[in-house]
Amino acid sequence: MTDNRKALVLFSGGQDSTTCLAWALDRFAEVETLAFDYGQRHRIELACRNTVRAEIARQFPHWAGKLGADHLLDLSLLGQISDTALTSERAIELQANGLPNTFVPGRNLLFLTFAATLAYRRGASVLVGGMCETDFSGYPDCRDNTMKAMQVALSLGLDTPMTLDTPLMFIDKAATWHLAESLGGQALVKLIVEETHTCYLGERGELHEWGHGCGHCPACALRAKGFAQYKASA
Repeated sequence: MTDNRKALVLFSGGQDSTTCLAWALDRFAEVETLAFDYGQRHRIELACRNTVRAEIARQFPHWAGKLGADHLLDLSLLGQISDTALTSERAIELQANGLPNTFVPGRNLLFLTFAATLAYRRGASVLVGGMCETDFSGYPDCRDNTMKAMQVALSLGLDTPMTLDTPLMFIDKAATWHLAESLGGQALVKLIVEETHTCYLGERGELHEWGHGCGHCPACALRAKGFAQYKASA
């Protein structure tokens, strides 16, 4: 049954957010999308997302009528105060605190705050994000407890119920591929492989079996491993 609420999906143009967008379109009466320009190195995602949205509407007409407005917010200030491998030309490595230097402190907290503000104005009461604590790099702002705390804080601060859905939270990348297939069949899997982008270095070049990317950064390695497991269990 369709949930009559409006959802706002944090949609970057990568594999996870595209799967989340399909998940939301399969459930909610109306779905809008939101991305952030925060000075990230992998800005290619911002270009890919328009193609992905258009292809979803074209290839899945039963979802097209639910797909509403798209929003892009300028959060360049975050890039200005961050010194990470995602916002500057630096090698990816572990830091002294055990976190990779791809961790952008406060990113998801800021994203969700701005997303909730936009959702409030647009009449949406559900935020959908691709945060995951199964296949992740230890980012503290991807943990389920962080998301639950944010849901409470946002609902209290806005004085209105704000649901934060994270459909990928407890599944790995292989299961994410399976989820995409269950939602849109091989057509959606093919779309994710060919049109989305997740590589930390922003390399579009070669199209691998699992998608575009440099093939060796942590994001590419995780995506490739998950795709191999998905194919092996198909």
